[in-house]
Amino acid sequence: MPHDHDHPHSHLPSDPALRVKALETLLTDKGLVDPAALDEIIDLYQNKIGPQNGAKVVAKMWADPVFHRAMMEDPMPVLRDMGLYGRQGEHMVFVENTDAVHNMVVCTLCSCYPWPLLGIPPGWYKSDAYRARSVREPRTVLAEFGVTLADETKVRVWDSTAEVRYLVVPKRPLGTEGMSEEALAQLVSRDSMIGTALAQEPTP
Repeated sequence: MPHDHDHPHSHLPSDPALRVKALETLLTDKGLVDPAALDEIIDLYQNKIGPQNGAKVVAKMWADPVFHRAMMEDPMPVLRDMGLYGRQGEHMVFVENTDAVHNMVVCTLCSCYPWPLLGIPPGWYKSDAYRARSVREPRTVLAEFGVTLADETKVRVWDSTAEVRYLVVPKRPLGTEGMSEEALAQLVSRDSMIGTALAQEPTP
């Protein structure tokens, strides 16, 4: 039987960004989506709730030993005071990268992720391949992200769940002494707080 090419999805472009825009247009035309509401949600997670929140916390941990100790012991009271507490971030644990240990986070069941600190999870974090391979072959996965570790560095994989979510504190780059917290935060990426990247080196 010949395949029917007249399904709605056959009219969508192949480029993911264009497909999203086309779907948004279709849903808007049908009255199922309010474009203004979508814009507000996107702005919220890009500019108010997103990786910049986590980056600011990491930068403060690098700069302030007292704050660092508090976050490693029990971050929740501090996060509440900072207004970084909410749905998908109720129970946070911070794990720190060192020369001896490199941490990375995965959710093996679905896509549990600390939204208040990191925003919306990237597509690859939710993929079956990442969820399975991060546990089986973490060094290979890290290498595919461009992270090569010393042989003596142990890789520890943390399984994020609905009960507990993790944030990786990347190692502070060398040569950042005296930098402001604002400048330090610019070195911290979303992926470095998942553990699939390192903090960026400061520009000379």
